Amino acid sequence: MKISKYNASGNDFVIFHTFKEKDRSALAVKLCDRQKGIGADGLIVLLPNDKYDFKWQFYNNDGSEAAMCGNGTRACAHYANKNGLAPEKMSFLTGFGVISSFVQGDVVETLLGETIKLSEPFEEAGKLWYFYDTGVPHLVTFMDKLDSFDLKLASKMRQKYNANVNFASIKKEALHVRTYERGVEAETLACGTGMAACFYSANKSNQLGNFTKVYPTSGEELELRIENNNLYFKGKVSKVFDAVIDID
Repeated sequence: MKISKYNASGNDFVIFHTFKEKDRSALAVKLCDRQKGIGADGLIVLLPNDKYDFKWQFYNNDGSEAAMCGNGTRACAHYANKNGLAPEKMSFLTGFGVISSFVQGDVVETLLGETIKLSEPFEEAGKLWYFYDTGVPHLVTFMDKLDSFDLKLASKMRQKYNANVNFASIKKEALHVRTYERGVEAETLACGTGMAACFYSANKSNQLGNFTKVYPTSGEELELRIENNNLYFKGKVSKVFDAVIDID
């Protein structure tokens, strides 16, 4: 079978399209393994859909399914357009709902789904936390310097709240983010829904306006904006390679 390897802001994905929907958890683990497989944060499978341009199955690299992945939406939108599966302006079905994306060369902007407040801000472990669902649940805390990112605390909060955990810093109206992702169970180079949750938390707490540039651990520059209460996420993606592989 033919697959493509994609990178979006430091998140990497194995992507392919097929007509058959089935459980691909074991395949995700195999393909995403960085020593014995291709290596990726997740597997994205595109499938036909009668109402939208396509639907996806998304798997973390541990084989667990996720409803949404912000960087994944941008990578798969680029893949779909370049493989003739969807026009530049497209809509597709995820476990979180319908997502719209717009492909302009190697830049892809995604209109994320509804942001849901999961709780009022609360204090724990000496930090103030915001809790939003931007496709998947995210805890967000702000600090002056991100070099004090606490991996043990992030892991503890992830287990307690079954959520991704984000440490964010605001410098000169720009947002800097480090994310501990469930399903990967480690810090990743970037998390789209995590950056979105950080921006939304900052906006609603009057720390940022309706637009910001955001920099994840990968150092790549992305943009987030709120327009008519809709959250947009924009940045470059790159196809790393195509390959033909044997699947048992």
